Amino acid sequence: MSLRSPLGKVRGLGSAKEGVIHWWAQRMTAVALIPLLIWFVASIAAMAGADYGAFREWIATPVVSVLLVLMTIAVFHHAQLGLQVVLEDYVHTEWLKIAAIALVKFAAIGLAIASIFSIVKIALG
Repeated sequence: MSLRSPLGKVRGLGSAKEGVIHWWAQRMTAVALIPLLIWFVASIAAMAGADYGAFREWIATPVVSVLLVLMTIAVFHHAQLGLQVVLEDYVHTEWLKIAAIALVKFAAIGLAIASIFSIVKIALG
């Protein structure tokens, strides 16, 4: 038995007791992706016509490699959060929903690690 009112129990928690955190994480990754993607698109456009060696040198620059890693983390986390919302809303079989969310999370982690490994490998030679 609890002395808290029903409204007090659910205020700010959402139905899954983590809705606010999820919502903020989606918004923060979206805000982080705006300047990162503008930088990335502008940089790639500026390198149009460059050869493979120039592109590798560009990635090997410390600032560029750090920004690429940050962008990779933000992209995969944002995508995973968005797909989780879609699965929670449209998959109604509970075991299938949990399995699909787990698969999306593992895929996002695996792809992010592979991408970061590739960036680091190119950056370090």
